[in-house]
Amino acid sequence: MSYNLLKGKKGLIFGALNEMSIAWKVAELAVEEGAEIVLTNTPVSIRMGDIDKLAEKCNAQVIPADATNTEDLENLLNKGMELVSGKFDFVLHSIGMSPNVRKGRSYDDLNYSYLQKTLDVSAISFHKLLQSCKKLDAINEWGSVVALTYAAAQRTMFEYNDMADAKSMLESIARSFGYIYGREKRVRINTISQSPTMTTAGSGVKGFDSLIDFSERMSPLGNADAEECANYCISLFSDLTKKVTMQNLFHDGGFSSMGMSYRAMHQYNKSFDNED
Repeated sequence: MSYNLLKGKKGLIFGALNEMSIAWKVAELAVEEGAEIVLTNTPVSIRMGDIDKLAEKCNAQVIPADATNTEDLENLLNKGMELVSGKFDFVLHSIGMSPNVRKGRSYDDLNYSYLQKTLDVSAISFHKLLQSCKKLDAINEWGSVVALTYAAAQRTMFEYNDMADAKSMLESIARSFGYIYGREKRVRINTISQSPTMTTAGSGVKGFDSLIDFSERMSPLGNADAEECANYCISLFSDLTKKVTMQNLFHDGGFSSMGMSYRAMHQYNKSFDNED
């Protein structure tokens, strides 16, 4: 059911690859809620993914851009503003990638050139995006920027590797830039710390199925799925959250506040009994 929460608003969405992507769900729901959107991803991702199908469904244009390249970002923003005939009201940063994870390098044996790539793609791209938006005055007053993160920024998660460092940096950028952008332009910036979600990127993390199962057992409300994350993003894009900024908002069924749950303990005891 639509509430017209984004009626008349213009949005820019990074990171939709296929129907498994959170950004894909956000794009669909944003349009349902009355928004006009522009989609973007890297040229390689556009060729490999299904973003053209999403664009057709959402009556949206796709502009290729490398979010680590400021020239690409400025071109994207200028072309995007032409397409929507004005500034953007909301932006979603849903970008993350670790060559160390893809190559199976453990955290105590990182390839440092891979680490630099991880940080540049997964975190520094967020700063480059915000700096480019501010430079070009691309976001309307009371606009909203959301980036997706994960609890590994605060807690050690097995095999999440250098992506944890990137998510920590991402959240710090949201706070630091949120102060400046909020003070000067009334633009709010937040991160959503989402439950582990089976996206194309997430499925590349070793043991991700087990992590999802553990989180489900630990969370009193269970894991939040991609559609539910999209709902939360829409609420942060809307005028209902105009004074929420510089926050890392946990959307994880309560996982982030838990120590041990009955279901997790029950599963542990079963495994322990089997060992005996």
